[in-house]
Amino acid sequence: MDIINLDIPGCFLVTPKIISDERGHFVKVYKESDFYRAGIEFKFEEEYYSVSNQGVIRGMHFQVPPHDHCKMVYCPKGAVFDAFVDLRKGSPTYLESRCTQLTEVNGGILILAKGIAHGFCSLEDGTVMVYKTTSEYQPSGDCGVLWDSCGIQWPAIMNAKSLSDRDKSFPALKVFESPFVLK
Repeated sequence: MDIINLDIPGCFLVTPKIISDERGHFVKVYKESDFYRAGIEFKFEEEYYSVSNQGVIRGMHFQVPPHDHCKMVYCPKGAVFDAFVDLRKGSPTYLESRCTQLTEVNGGILILAKGIAHGFCSLEDGTVMVYKTTSEYQPSGDCGVLWDSCGIQWPAIMNAKSLSDRDKSFPALKVFESPFVLK
């Protein structure tokens, strides 16, 4: 397992070892001792997944304090264009976005700190995204910023018609008053 510190504080890209043979493949997505050595310490409280068709955008989501959480996301089936934005005041990357591809082929896993907005565009039909979080979902903490207000160059296949009403209703990043502060 290779764990790389990204240039946004508290965010990491994990590349697991993928063992493949004629039967398929095997991927270990979490090993506490490897994460601990990389300075990643958290206890997961909830796990869920989504299934999306090509062009669907989900995001840019987060939970506000006191329900904020660290998040681990990966794509065991299909492929996504994954995007995240630092919402933490005082961070050297405050309001900056980053993007990567997470696919079943590359096995990439993102670790995102509290105060990071996250979203993705599905690049294939039937794409599965798994999310592990360090707090349970609380409707009162549910929040987001508008997907197209973060300076992200979304793939041409994105389909804004596939956005949920919830995702369409989020405020633009420039008017969002962030409750997050880098500690």
